[in-house]
Amino acid sequence: MVLSSGGLDSTTVIAIARSEGFEIYSLSFDYGQRHVYELKAAKRIAERFQVARHLVIAIDLHAIGGSALTDNLDVPKSRNLKAMTSEIPITYVPARNTIFLSYALAWAEVLQSSHIFIGVNAVDFSGYPDCRPEFIAAFEHMANLATKIGVEGKTRVRIRTPLLHLNKAQIIAKGTELGVDYAITHSCYDPSSEGLACGQCDSCLLRQKGFIEAGIPDPTRYIDNTSSG
Repeated sequence: MVLSSGGLDSTTVIAIARSEGFEIYSLSFDYGQRHVYELKAAKRIAERFQVARHLVIAIDLHAIGGSALTDNLDVPKSRNLKAMTSEIPITYVPARNTIFLSYALAWAEVLQSSHIFIGVNAVDFSGYPDCRPEFIAAFEHMANLATKIGVEGKTRVRIRTPLLHLNKAQIIAKGTELGVDYAITHSCYDPSSEGLACGQCDSCLLRQKGFIEAGIPDPTRYIDNTSSG
């Protein structure tokens, strides 16, 4: 089971899981996000990796709001790394990874899968609290208390985070080594109606930084019709 946003990190995780011999089930969410174009990318990625099944679940987090990704709030632009990590940004979606992992846990239990992969990262993580190692450890502990498979001891649910301690450049290098085509991924928080990346949001800037530091051309299509590579 891999949580797939259609982005750089989760696609690298799919490649890693496949390299370990797993049959892949990918899970994405239509949660009222302004960057809904990412779902098209997730579908492309599922097809490219020939996953056993790609499931998209609709959740209305727009009704809750509280984030620039789900509410009528401006997405921050042109921030430096210090600003990105000095506080929890407005692009944080309240409890998003907790909600997503809960759905993944339910589907994993039905499939009798004990491995749930998620592309959280504690290095280039934009200050999100639900990307921290402490959160992952706590959720895994809860998962084994809250499920039939956990209580009956048939298997132990593991929340797999292969990117947790890698920076963006290392993630890109790893994915490139495994044959990931990053041109089909999408990371931008505020894309155009055609799906072109804005190039200025936190996610775009971290992505650009990663490609530069990895020494690999950035294949991203930006609004100015150029790539940073």
